[in-house]
Amino acid sequence: MDAAAWLGVAVLAGGIWFAVDSLRARETATAAAREQCRSRELQFLDGTVALASVRIVRSAGTLSLRRVYQFDFAHNGVSRHRGQVVMRGQTIERLILDPAERDI
Repeated sequence: MDAAAWLGVAVLAGGIWFAVDSLRARETATAAAREQCRSRELQFLDGTVALASVRIVRSAGTLSLRRVYQFDFAHNGVSRHRGQVVMRGQTIERLILDPAERDI
């Protein structure tokens, strides 16, 4: 194979890795948001989180992806509030239910 073919394979492999890594991070964020809402007796609305941003960040000399997911919850079933799950790689960096603490 020539260099262009190897480059194509590398780009394809990188894309597959990113997609799988993103699905795992989203599952982790959804489970964390659901559990936090359950423990505070809040309603976790829509049953999922939505990706708000992705950035490459450096921590302790290592590059990783920082993803911010948003989700909606309700105290009384009527008023919607927005929360966030901030992930660095596959680790939850923080989970925010208070609008004053938001990252975005």
